[in-house]
Amino acid sequence: MFVQRQGLVVWLYSLKQAKMLRRFGNVHYVSKKLKYVVLYCNQEDLDGIVEKLNSFSFVKKVEPSYKPFLKMEYENSAPDKAKEYDYKMGI
Repeated sequence: MFVQRQGLVVWLYSLKQAKMLRRFGNVHYVSKKLKYVVLYCNQEDLDGIVEKLNSFSFVKKVEPSYKPFLKMEYENSAPDKAKEYDYKMGI
């Protein structure tokens, strides 16, 4: 039902072509100072998109996000007793 998405960080030499990257996925953020674009695309199309982006002359490098592969549920994490007491008091 839901399509798995993954982020890409595209480092550019110039921001003139940043608008053109919209055809590869959803542009989430453009950094003017550091000259990079955060782009979200379908995880199944990722390899083809990375190859195509690397072939452009205005792209320095493309880095995929590793967030979909990280474990986000932590085990054996003990709650902080002081915070728990504050929540009960309504602070």
